[in-house]
Amino acid sequence: MAPQAPRQIPVIVLAGFLGSGKTTLLNHLLGRSGGSRVGAVVNDFGSIEIDAMTVAGQVDSMVSLGNGCLCCAVDTSELDEYLERLARPAARIDVIVIEASGLAEPQELIRMILASENDRIVYGGLTEVVDAAEFAATRARHPEIDRHVAVADLVVLNKADRIGAEEQRALLATLAELSPGTPVVPAAYGRIDPELFFDRKPRDEADEAVRQLSFEDLIRAEADAEAAAGGEASGEHVCDECCGHGQHLHAAYESVEFVSDAPMNPRRLMAFLDSRPAGLYRIKGFVHFDVPENRQKFAVHAVGDFLRFYPSAWQPDEERRTQLVLIGSGVDAAALRKELADCRETGPERAEPDSMWGVLRYVPSGDEPGDAEPGEPGAPDGPADFAAEQPEEYDEL
Repeated sequence: MAPQAPRQIPVIVLAGFLGSGKTTLLNHLLGRSGGSRVGAVVNDFGSIEIDAMTVAGQVDSMVSLGNGCLCCAVDTSELDEYLERLARPAARIDVIVIEASGLAEPQELIRMILASENDRIVYGGLTEVVDAAEFAATRARHPEIDRHVAVADLVVLNKADRIGAEEQRALLATLAELSPGTPVVPAAYGRIDPELFFDRKPRDEADEAVRQLSFEDLIRAEADAEAAAGGEASGEHVCDECCGHGQHLHAAYESVEFVSDAPMNPRRLMAFLDSRPAGLYRIKGFVHFDVPENRQKFAVHAVGDFLRFYPSAWQPDEERRTQLVLIGSGVDAAALRKELADCRETGPERAEPDSMWGVLRYVPSGDEPGDAEPGEPGAPDGPADFAAEQPEEYDEL
């Protein structure tokens, strides 16, 4: 039986020029991780509370570099060492965030992550934080911001509350010109939904005899202590506190679910993935292809233009179906579902094995592409190394 798809930790690059609000956004993610453990690589601790981290017993979940720009201070092998510390199974980290210095080159950080030999991590996208109030001045001082925005998978237009509606529309149009199709999420105080970056999950207390506290635990405990001392009660979620201006965090994006009992046609699905609509940021889930020698379950991970498939065996009692979640900003949910529905096999004839080559291009080297179910052939004839090719955007970095 084919092995299960390896659990890989997404590594997200958080970039942006000085003062754009990267650390504020990172603190927001740490405080609202929903049970997920967040590891971080930063150039400077900034406003992150090291005392709180020490109490949480999570010192090893953060690597600090105070001696210059990350992309200049280390090489790929050194970054691998930092990622190895955070990705080791004992740390139980669910997502890693690299907060780059204000003058870092995001393209170099992407290169370093993609060149990593650590099979426990996967590139999770580049998020560029833009200061809405200072964009024009920043662009005049640092024209390279155009290049940074152009390679971003997600743009957070931070401090959007400091500009008027007309100015915001003009700025959104400028960003759309710099990075066509890239979702742009307006925010205030870095308050965006963490699920744009990672899947928040409740942690099962019964599975851990002694559980380390997370930043979210500490924040909640501090709020409860203040409430007990006569301060403001923590209570239920207060939208004004978390999001600003009474708007829910999820107002800036939409999550679309797609389920199909009919198998997917690999060529049609790859045509959809190769021409993903504007604003679509993440795709995750499992795909069922009823193709000879490739009938196993394919986990899919896509962020921006980055795409990977991970084949693994179906469980004996698992229903074979495609289940996808698509996350984006300004997307047309009905149109997405229709496009995916059009990717299904519609007749009794099934796709030929060579129709899978488009999918297998994005299977990392070392994952067995062939179906290994009892009584069926093994790997298809052809090259043994189905290493995923990098999207053209990253080839040009």
